[in-house]
Amino acid sequence: MLSRTADHLFWMARYMERAENTARMLDINLKALLLPGSADSETRAHRAILRISELEPAFDARHEEMSRRNVLHFLVADPANLSSIYSCLHAARENARAVRGTLTTEWWETINDTWLQFIERLRGDELQTHPDTLFEWVKFRSHLSRGVTLGTALQDDALFFTQLGTFLERADNTARILDVRFVEVEARADSRSAARQLEDFYYWTSILSSVSALEIYRRVYRDVVTPARVVELLILNQQMPRSLLASIDGVCTNLAMLRTPASREVERTAGKLRAELLYSDLRQIFGIGMHTFLTQFLARVYELGNQVAHTYLMLPTGQTAGQ
Repeated sequence: MLSRTADHLFWMARYMERAENTARMLDINLKALLLPGSADSETRAHRAILRISELEPAFDARHEEMSRRNVLHFLVADPANLSSIYSCLHAARENARAVRGTLTTEWWETINDTWLQFIERLRGDELQTHPDTLFEWVKFRSHLSRGVTLGTALQDDALFFTQLGTFLERADNTARILDVRFVEVEARADSRSAARQLEDFYYWTSILSSVSALEIYRRVYRDVVTPARVVELLILNQQMPRSLLASIDGVCTNLAMLRTPASREVERTAGKLRAELLYSDLRQIFGIGMHTFLTQFLARVYELGNQVAHTYLMLPTGQTAGQ
């Protein structure tokens, strides 16, 4: 397969996954704001979600007020924000259009229709009046895209590059959600009041809900939600679809399907990261600290993305894989 084609497929998948994850984080953030809290806690919640995507400086440069309306517009409908849902769905559609001949008709129509319907929905006031409905729709369209892809695509390099992009983006986003959320909880750890403990319970369940893991947690543990078990499920559980281990496992599987004489180094990097996750335990993770562990993981995922780009994809001089 031509590197240019592989590049478009890889980023098409990453942008679709990124749009879904942004919708997930915003949805859970808005639901958390329904709990009793001060104006300061609302501002912290808004800043937390901007921090997840490293967009805090960009937001501050464009907006004077940290309001719900401004945050929603910036993260959902702002074309100038390259990580907004608008920009992600547009980029996914443009990458898909560039390789239209490689995609099945159903695959292309799903991505194209998602973009066209999204633009139509933004013309109304749904974003401000019923944002939860819009976020559910974005998640559903991402699920639909993956289902159509797996149900209609030939199992060849086009599919493998698409899945490679999906799993890399998923690993990055799950780690970011965990990192920001755990830092916030640690900052509040000095309070042991009953009200604070109840708030923390909703906090942990919101983390699980943001990655569609709450029902899975209940099936696996059949007990109350605890921080240690949340970490175990979302980092080390290979059967949890959005865990770090499952995501890196997906990366390794698709790299193996794309094996070339030049891919040995990138496979080694991915395999080493997978092995470290597979044989890690909670004591090791908490021993070095959650923030340190996740920061190191994100750096390695970023480097892995760069190695994928240099091994397989079209990469202009001076550009990194973190588009």
